[in-house]
Amino acid sequence: MSKAAIAEKEKLVDAFAEELKAAKAILVINYLGLTVEEVTNMRKELRDNDVKMKVIKNTYLRRAAAKAGIEGLDDTFVGPTAVIYTDNADDITEPARIVSKYEDDFDVIEIKGGMLEGKLTSKDEIKELASIPGREGLLSMLVSVLQAPVRDFAYAVKAVAESKDEESAE
Repeated sequence: MSKAAIAEKEKLVDAFAEELKAAKAILVINYLGLTVEEVTNMRKELRDNDVKMKVIKNTYLRRAAAKAGIEGLDDTFVGPTAVIYTDNADDITEPARIVSKYEDDFDVIEIKGGMLEGKLTSKDEIKELASIPGREGLLSMLVSVLQAPVRDFAYAVKAVAESKDEESAE
């Protein structure tokens, strides 16, 4: 292999290592068996939610992970591998939620493992994380809980006013 080709591949590994360092959530999946259209749809949904997906040779993944200081994922870099990651600290559950949905819809997708905020996570932990509502869902739940006492008070006042109206009409 020429020195130019080696230098180019080294640049690729270095760039991906930097992306992995910044990632708050990393998932490693096997996507083999999806059609081009299905992969395209998944990539679009990931992109729309500020999540990236890269398909890189496993040897490059191992080198990039080592340069990024990520340990424990080497076992997942076997066979067809895609790395799904986000540097969005506000919603680290989004990659897990999207991938879990696709895993449920298409039997061929397999979550191999991942990392959340530097901690190695298993497939079961990722599936559990996927069941947690996203930031928007949690905020709407909070608003609903905060509105409940005000809403209940308004219903009580309305009921009292209606009963007073009925009494005065008699």
